[in-house]
Amino acid sequence: MAEHSEQACQRVDVGISRVFELLGKRWTGPIVSVLLRRPVYFAELRRAIPGISERMLSDRLTELGAAGLVIREVDEGPPLRVAYRLTEAGAAMEPALKELGRWANTHLAPERGTGC
Repeated sequence: MAEHSEQACQRVDVGISRVFELLGKRWTGPIVSVLLRRPVYFAELRRAIPGISERMLSDRLTELGAAGLVIREVDEGPPLRVAYRLTEAGAAMEPALKELGRWANTHLAPERGTGC
């Protein structure tokens, strides 16, 4: 049996844990991906992410806002419209997310039924 050492029992990096606690939730990645392109109205954002419910989109946007990554902007209209955009901190994720996308395209098998 292998000996346990302090080095072998090191915990995962705290920063990595924090990132995946937030970005590892379903729908969060696609939301951020859409917002990397430009600010988007709520209804437009929902249409851009097939399968997400209004409630889930609202919850994820609230979480991203609380984390300081997304800003909610109200256009009083008429009609009243709500847009979302990334903060400077949110936009700073772009290089890392693009690199993760390249990694996935290289190392992960394509999903079945996507035609890709």
